[in-house]
Amino acid sequence: MVLDRVPESRLFSPLTIRSTTFRNRLWVAAMCQYSVDEEDGVPTDWHLVHLGSFARGGAGLVMTEATAVSPVGRISAEDTGLYTDVQRDAWRRIVDFLHGQGAVAGVQLAHAGRKGSQYREWGPQSGTRPVGEGGWQTVAPSAVAFEGYDAPVALDHDGIRRVVQDFADAARRAVSAGFDVIEIHAAHGYLLHQFLSPLSNRRDDEYGGPLENRARLVLEVVGAVREVVADRPVFVRFSATDYADGGLDEVQVAAVARLAAEAGADLFDISSGGVVAGVTIPVGPGYQVRFAEHVRTSAEVPVSAVGLIVAADQAEEIIASGRADAVMAGREFLRDPHFALRAAHELGVRLDYAPRQYHRGGWRD
Repeated sequence: MVLDRVPESRLFSPLTIRSTTFRNRLWVAAMCQYSVDEEDGVPTDWHLVHLGSFARGGAGLVMTEATAVSPVGRISAEDTGLYTDVQRDAWRRIVDFLHGQGAVAGVQLAHAGRKGSQYREWGPQSGTRPVGEGGWQTVAPSAVAFEGYDAPVALDHDGIRRVVQDFADAARRAVSAGFDVIEIHAAHGYLLHQFLSPLSNRRDDEYGGPLENRARLVLEVVGAVREVVADRPVFVRFSATDYADGGLDEVQVAAVARLAAEAGADLFDISSGGVVAGVTIPVGPGYQVRFAEHVRTSAEVPVSAVGLIVAADQAEEIIASGRADAVMAGREFLRDPHFALRAAHELGVRLDYAPRQYHRGGWRD
């Protein structure tokens, strides 16, 4: 199908942030793969082919899965990491391939907190993997368990300082590996989100209580990462709502985004949910775009939108209407790694970066 031709597609217009120019605004969201079978955090051929296919398929930015900043920061033992130089070197060849296909390479740095030490998604078991079976003691702002998981240990001040340092060290390795964009994961119920949300943060010190205290760790991480990445863009992924009474909402998140921009963040990747179980999420096409639009307008910061963005005209409208500066897709890229090339074709946009090897398939400049 070819839609009515878009004379000047906004979706396929370039975007420059600091020293980095993205060839278009249709980007690959971070998607967990749970595929490091050696459990050493080192990305494998799977990650090379998985991520490389999106770059070959025309995406402007290819973001890695949630990549742990420490061993206890992993969601599962099969996650990738950036806490050793061996991991850094393995990432380098993947980044080189992404660059060779014309894409910007991004890494999402993450700490799972109380949602760590899980069995991987498709295994026969679920919940917390015991320490004696390859798991680890999880940490969090408070000793409050996520439903169905073992209780974490509350981080003390030394532990919090280690977390900040772990993010900075991982960002330094990311720069050495050649990544262009560093994204800090503060969404989906993982550690930084756990500090932000009053539903998981019960502290009574300078990291708990009012929003400015709950946001302190996120801002410290942003500042530490900015110090080590020079002029590379720094993104932050936020959950704009917890979908629960007394939790985060888009007004609070916009306020934190404004502070994070002052601390050195450049763009905010707006998702939702994840800090508590059993909530009702009104899932539908583009269901999270309204949150991105709110943060963009209220905080006056660049944002990307994500959440069931599955069609070329849908993505084009989000950008053309000014609701977001870029869109991220996950499931649609899994279904079709050439989603970006297909979207351009459907919008009637001619690209000069479709691989020559694939021109017989209709992807012609």
